[in-house]
Amino acid sequence: MRYLITLIVIVAGSPLSGLAYTGAGLNATGIYVLTDTGKTASPKKQSVSAGINYGTNASFFGRTSPIKYPYLTGDVIYNTKFGLFVYGSAWKVIDSPPAFDEFDFGGGFSYKLNSDIKGTISYTHFMFNDQAQIIKSASSNDINFKNSFDWHLLKTSVTMDYLFGKSNDFFLTISHSHYFESNFNIFDEKDYLTFEPSFNMIFGTQNFVEYFSYQHSFFDDRDDPNKPHGKQPLPNDYAVKNTQFNDLNYNFRLPLAYNRPHYTIEAAYKYSIPVNVQGSLFNSNESFFNLTFYYLFY
Repeated sequence: MRYLITLIVIVAGSPLSGLAYTGAGLNATGIYVLTDTGKTASPKKQSVSAGINYGTNASFFGRTSPIKYPYLTGDVIYNTKFGLFVYGSAWKVIDSPPAFDEFDFGGGFSYKLNSDIKGTISYTHFMFNDQAQIIKSASSNDINFKNSFDWHLLKTSVTMDYLFGKSNDFFLTISHSHYFESNFNIFDEKDYLTFEPSFNMIFGTQNFVEYFSYQHSFFDDRDDPNKPHGKQPLPNDYAVKNTQFNDLNYNFRLPLAYNRPHYTIEAAYKYSIPVNVQGSLFNSNESFFNLTFYYLFY
């Protein structure tokens, strides 16, 4: 496809005109998965893309740790011309004890029903260092199924995730976005800017929060204003609510990217509004910033 990457939170969608390349998009688990963003058909190519991403705080399906954790990730994705792909990712939480906090690997298949309906199905396995402070460490596996529908005025993506391991959860993410591409060049005729604002809604269970609460001491000295006398509840007090399928997060994302034939540099701002938060996390409205570089070999 014509450009390499368009980031989406916790999952988003994208459209584009002209010839396009296959790129990578950030999903709600923090993994860069393959995305097919072209509006016009183009022959699939065998390719390898590699990238690095900096984020101001690690977020997992609209939830963050009580302590802010800036992080770096490195990602590699191998695409076949038949739609199959494999990928790997390494996480380093800045100022955390481990040299690497997490390694992920997975694979999947991308397909196109027509020029307006496209999708991917993938599996990811997460491996965590015992000292890792990442909130998603209760989940070891993710089965992801995504379909995107281009209405031309807007693009809608519907993504389902089933996560299992030390806790089991199901998530549904609905995203609406609109793609803008500059009709001018910055340095020469081979570069261009892209801008794709999106609105994203995340629904699901949150059993992973209960497990995370038990495994960490973040909550020992925290008071819950919803409890009598501010007494800190045990995480199990919220166990029933965590099993319920609810809306979890609403967020707006504003990514701006500089694109060339083989690489993309993107800066993205996200404003997150968590809802139905498990009491001991104390999540509130928060801003995030990501800076990403991706290079495509083909």
